[in-house]
Amino acid sequence: MPHVTPLLPLAAFGTADWVVLGGYFALMIAIGFAVARGRQSTREYFLAGRSLPTWALAVSIVATTLSAVTFIAVPDDAYLGNIGYLSLFLGTFAAVFIVGLLFVPRLYRAGTVTVYGYLRPRFGEGAVVAMSCTFLVGRLLASGARLFSAAIPLTLLMFGTEHPEQHRGQLVFAICLIGLMGTFYTVKGGIRAVVWTDAIQLVLVIGAACLTVGLLLHRIGRPPAELFRILSDPAAGGGPHGKLTLFDTSFDFSKTYTVWAALLGYTFLNVANYGVDHDFAQRFLVAKSPARGALSVIASQFITVLVVCLFLSVGLLLYVFYRRPDVMGLAAPDYVPAGKLDAAYPRFILREMPTVLSGLAIAGFFAVAQGSMDSAINAMASSAVADLYYPLRRRLGRPVDETRPSRAPRLAVAIVGVVLSLFAVGCAYLYDPKQNTLLDFALGIMNFTLSGMLGVFLTALFTRRGNVVSVVCALVAGAVTIALLQPGVLPIWTGKLFGHPHKLAWTWWMPIGTAVSFLVCVAGGRTRARETVPAQQGRGFEVVRT
Repeated sequence: MPHVTPLLPLAAFGTADWVVLGGYFALMIAIGFAVARGRQSTREYFLAGRSLPTWALAVSIVATTLSAVTFIAVPDDAYLGNIGYLSLFLGTFAAVFIVGLLFVPRLYRAGTVTVYGYLRPRFGEGAVVAMSCTFLVGRLLASGARLFSAAIPLTLLMFGTEHPEQHRGQLVFAICLIGLMGTFYTVKGGIRAVVWTDAIQLVLVIGAACLTVGLLLHRIGRPPAELFRILSDPAAGGGPHGKLTLFDTSFDFSKTYTVWAALLGYTFLNVANYGVDHDFAQRFLVAKSPARGALSVIASQFITVLVVCLFLSVGLLLYVFYRRPDVMGLAAPDYVPAGKLDAAYPRFILREMPTVLSGLAIAGFFAVAQGSMDSAINAMASSAVADLYYPLRRRLGRPVDETRPSRAPRLAVAIVGVVLSLFAVGCAYLYDPKQNTLLDFALGIMNFTLSGMLGVFLTALFTRRGNVVSVVCALVAGAVTIALLQPGVLPIWTGKLFGHPHKLAWTWWMPIGTAVSFLVCVAGGRTRARETVPAQQGRGFEVVRT
C-alpha cells in the first residue's frame, strides 16, 4: 500500500458549480411554492389529507434515512475496510416487516397527527407530553449536530477549507444554506413539500453516485471481472474475501458488523427508528390506508439497499483508484486520502471530477443533508403543535379544531427550523476536532431516547399494563441503561463487578435498553381507558387505574 502523502491546497468551487447548485436551490423553492395551498388546517398541513402515493412515501423515507454519513462514511467503510456494513440490512428488513405488520395498522387507525397520540387512551395526556418532550429534545440535538456535521465536508467541497474550525464564517454559511433553505420550503408546503422535495433529492443523490461510479470505471480502465478479482483478494485487506467480505459470524460482541448484531441489535434499532421516531413514522401516517403505509415502510428498504450498494461501490473503486498504483499504473494519482477525517470521496469530487459534474455531485450532497433536515423540522413541529400546544390550549379552556385553518403549524415549522439551525451554528463555535465529545454526544442522543420510547410503545401495543408514572420511569431507565453501556463507562463498572472490563458494540445497546425500559413500564399495573372527547376534536381520554 502506498505511503499517504500530504495533500496539496484544494481548489475552491468554480462558477459553473455555483450555477448548478443555484439551480438545485431554485428547484427546491419552486416545489415548495407549487405544493403550498394557502392556509391549511393542522391535519391537512401535517397529514396531507392522507392522500400521498405509496411510492413517493417510500422514496421520502429513503431520503430521510440517508444523510451526510451515507454520502461520506459509507464509501469510506469500503475504502478502508469491506462491505460488512451491508450485513446490517438483515436486521433492517426484519424491522420494517415488524413495523409494517404490527405497528402501522394500530398507529394509523388511531387517527392522530403524531404516533405519540396513540398513547393517550392507554396512559393519559401526561404520557404523551413525556414522549413528545423526549422526542423533541433528542431530535433537536441529533438533527442539529447532524446539520453541523454535514457543514464540515461542505466547507471543504465549496471552499477547499482544510481546517473548518479555523473558518467558522464558512461553516455558518454552509449551515444556513442547508438549514434555512430546508426550513423555507417546508414552511411553504408542510409534509407535501417534504415528500416531493425528498423525491427530487433522492434522484440527485443516486445521480451523483452513478456519475462517480462511471467516472471511476473510466479512469481505472479495467474490466469488471478483473476488478472483482482484485477486490476479493485477501491481500486487499478487509477479511477472508478481501474488500468483498460481507458476513462476520464471530460471537465477538465488541464487533459492530456481525450477523448476530444485525439480526438482533439492528432489528431493535430499526423497529425504534421506523416505528416510534416520528421523524420516520410520520410518512406512514400520511398514506392512503394502513396497508399502503406498511408497504411504503417495507418498500423503502429495498430502495435503501440499492443506494447503499451504490455508495459502497464508490468506496471500492476509490480503493483501487487511490491505493492500487500497481493497477492504475501511470494514471495513479500523486496523493492518497487517509480516510475518515480525510475522506476519500470529497477529495475525489474536488480533485478529479470535471466542472459541472462536481457541482452535480455536491448538489447530491446537499440533497442528502436537506433530506434528513426537512423531515426532522416537520416532525418536530407536528409533535410540538399536536402533542404539546393544543393540549395546553384545551387545558386552558380554549377551543381547538384540527380540521380548521390555522397559522400554528407553519409558525411551529419556522421556529423549529430556526432553533435547529441556531443549535448547529452553536456547534460551529464549540467545535474542537481534538475534543469532540459534545458533538459525539449530540449525534448519538437518539440512542438514549429511542430505547425508552420503544419500551413504552411495546407496552402500549402488546399489554394492558403501565401508567403515566411508569412511562416516565421507563424513559429514564432506557436512557440510564444506554449511558451505562457507553464505551467510556461500561469497562469501568464491568471491571469492578466481574474483574475484567468488557466492550460492547453500539448495535447491542438498543435491545438491552429496550428490555429494561419495557420491564419498568409494565411494572405500572393494569389500566383501562375511556374516551371523553370526539376523535375529530383531538382524541381526549381519561385513563383509569384498576
